[in-house]
Amino acid sequence: MENLWAAWRRDFILGPKESGCVFCKRAKSKKDRENLLLFRGEKVFVIMNKYPYNGGHLLIVPYSHKSDITKLTTAESNSLFDLTRQSVAIIKNVMPTDGFNIGMNLGAVAGAGIEEHLHIHVVPRFKGDTSFITIFNQVKVQSISLEEIYDLLKPGFDRLKGKH
Repeated sequence: MENLWAAWRRDFILGPKESGCVFCKRAKSKKDRENLLLFRGEKVFVIMNKYPYNGGHLLIVPYSHKSDITKLTTAESNSLFDLTRQSVAIIKNVMPTDGFNIGMNLGAVAGAGIEEHLHIHVVPRFKGDTSFITIFNQVKVQSISLEEIYDLLKPGFDRLKGKH
């Protein structure tokens, strides 16, 4: 078996871990831009992934601290999916995406980096977004900063209506 390495995520994997739940802490903080928090709904919020697979990688997170999807209420489940759908529309409006990966990793063995608080990943995909430079040079080319992407996406989330 051959391996493909995502070396740019090294800091997330090997770096010091925050104590407590990063999602609960970000939700309680009022520093939305600093925390890359784009939208606060009633039941869920949207935050950018600090260690993205691609530019625009978002996380849709319930406020309730649950790791078991079966423990979500119907309202939480509906809000998670509806905000995921709206997030895709906002990204498509400001970024030239060719597709998306949307998913959840439930439990460490399933790949969850933050297993104690479930969340949905929304990853924009672009033709050619995995290239030789990532594999051979252990470099991930990000052509736009997290802050610039935040500024692109934030107006769309500011216009969201309804309760999530």
